[in-house]
Amino acid sequence: MQNVTFERIQKDISESDIVLYMKGSAAFPQCSFSALAVQILSQLGVLFKEINILEEKEIRQGIKDFSNWPTVPQLYIKGEFIGGSDIMHEMYVSGDLQQLLDNKNITYNKNIA
Repeated sequence: MQNVTFERIQKDISESDIVLYMKGSAAFPQCSFSALAVQILSQLGVLFKEINILEEKEIRQGIKDFSNWPTVPQLYIKGEFIGGSDIMHEMYVSGDLQQLLDNKNITYNKNIA
């Protein structure tokens, strides 16, 4: 079962430039960490694929095993695992997240404070 789950995760992160595995949806995050991740991505104005890990138990555990990262949310940009909301926040504040988007040729809102 793990191979099937890993294949699905690999497919998801290879088909979209930005993928956020989260609890809930962008419209209705189910935890404060997922809400923060959505807020950062929304502030940047980037399009992202959201995957609600609460809908499928295989994905809920599978994404943790896939990344070897114990928590959710998890952000992937162009197939690269970035981290959770704490790392996203640190990168956003320092400008490293915006630099990463530039390096990956992803358009975002550069008119933010």
